[in-house]
This record gives sequence, structure tokens and C-alpha cells, in this order.
Amino acid sequence: MVDVSAFANRLAKNYKHYAKWARRQDIEAWRVYDKDVPQFPVAIDIYGEHCHLQEYDTGWEIEDAEHAEWLEAVVAAIAQVTGVPVANIVVKTRRRQKGDQQYEKLGESKEDFVIGEFGQRFIVNLRDYLDTGLFLDHRNTRRRVREEAAGKRFLNLFAYTGSFTVYAAAGGAVSSETVDLSNTYQNWSRRNFELNGMDCAHHTLVRADVFQYLADAIFEGKRFDLIVMDPPTFSNSKKMLDILDVQRDHFTLVSQAMKILAPGGVLYFSNNLRSFELDASLPILYRVEELSHQSVPEDFRNKKIHRCFSIRHIE
Repeated sequence: MVDVSAFANRLAKNYKHYAKWARRQDIEAWRVYDKDVPQFPVAIDIYGEHCHLQEYDTGWEIEDAEHAEWLEAVVAAIAQVTGVPVANIVVKTRRRQKGDQQYEKLGESKEDFVIGEFGQRFIVNLRDYLDTGLFLDHRNTRRRVREEAAGKRFLNLFAYTGSFTVYAAAGGAVSSETVDLSNTYQNWSRRNFELNGMDCAHHTLVRADVFQYLADAIFEGKRFDLIVMDPPTFSNSKKMLDILDVQRDHFTLVSQAMKILAPGGVLYFSNNLRSFELDASLPILYRVEELSHQSVPEDFRNKKIHRCFSIRHIE
């Protein structure tokens, strides 16, 4: 018999607090447990009537049968505490991802459903991909973009499923370009746009390598008032012209993006590399403010889940 009482007690305490908090915030997708108890290295996110359980690979050596029994007890505790049926609890093991692995399909369940967040709506899929279609840790920055988007020309780089663009459009952006290299995610973005009633005549999807897109946009003299750039930590996608390493390449990416940022505009740059260090020359060239203490949401115990910066021209 596996003793999960320490885990269940902490989960129950968290759930009682954050379920009320999420209702007040008008949020249907939120983190309820984040490796709080060392013996239970999992992250648990609620998505409406579903639950996403990520087991982190700690290197523990444990027999398969013993692990299966442990995991079954954890899942049973989650169902009991949250009321989410076991059939709706999706289990994944997270390991360090390299390049295309982050985009590879895990299955073909096509079990898409819709969740709400601050009045916007998004299609998510907990089973078919490593990620779900919505990065919950960027929730606060999405809302910030909506608050600042009125009358702005918006650019979303490494756009994933287009959630930042949905918020920008809801905030009154006059136009947008949403750039990602993946057909899968561009199609997902289109469905999110349609779900939120966006006018696709003014909100354009661009399938492109971001490095190439930026070079072309600079040549064409494009200008944007509000830019979001959230690159992956690492990617060696065969579709890309080169390997992306966010620590090595962020100076180039930021510098290129700033060439198409209009005077008075702002670039929000973020990434999830725990060891990330901002290039020391960027705060000399531009007005840089780190926003991570504001951008990481209350429901994330791991306050280092991402780093987020606002970058503006020095006037």
C-alpha cells in the first residue's frame, strides 16, 4: 500500500485555496500543485473538468511495477481531492526536450476542448502533444498585452497557438502578424482566432522561420507598436535555417526585433531557460526592465518558471 497522505493533504490545501481564487479570476486553467512535496515530483494543472499531471524524471531507480502502483495511488488521490474523474486525468513524464521533440505528436486522440481565461477562449488538447496548447505561466503577460493593445500594430513571434494575438485583438489591436514555423500550430492559431470572433482580414498568420521573417521585415520597413517574443529554449527543427539556442541567440533576436519596433513601442521578451542570463549589452542599448516578479502567476510555486522583460528604445 503506497502512502500518499502527505501529497493528498498538500493537494487538498492547495485546491481549496486556488479553486476559489480561479473562480474569482475567471480562470478555468490553473496550477494546483507544483512539486510541493519532494517525494511527489509532479506538477498538476486543472483544465476545466480535466487534469494534466506531469511527472518529472528525477532519476529515481524504481521497478516498473512499483512505479505503476505509486502513480496509480497519486492519480486516485487527485481524483478524490479534485473530483476530476480518473478518465479525465492525463499523465505525462517530462524529460529534457531537444528540438523537434517538443512538437512531436504523442497520440491521435483529437480530444480537443475549450477553456476560458479572463474572458478569452482557447482550444486545448491534453493528450496528443507534450504541451497542451496554452502556456499557463504566461497568463499575466497575455492580460497585459490586452490592456496595452488598443490601436496598436501587434507582432507575435514564436507564436505557438496564437494566444497572445487573441488577447491583442480583444484589446483593440488594429492589425497583427502571428509568426510560427509549424503548420500544426498555425492551424491551431486559426481555430483560436475563429473561436474568439477575430477578423482574420486584419490578423495575419505567417508561417516562417523567425530569423528569416525578421530579416525580411527589416528589409520591407515594417513597423509594430507591440511585439511579443517567447522563443523555445532550444530547437533544431529541420524546417529552421539554423539551430536555435536562446542563450546564444537572444541578443540577435532582440536586436533584430527592435529594428521593427516603432518609437514609443514595447517588446516583451520571455523564455523558460532556468539558467538564462540577459546579454549585458542589451540594457546599455535599450531601456530594459525585468517583469518576472509580476509575470509569473500566483498559482506557480516555481517562481523561476520563466524570465520576462520589457524592452523599449531609449528616447
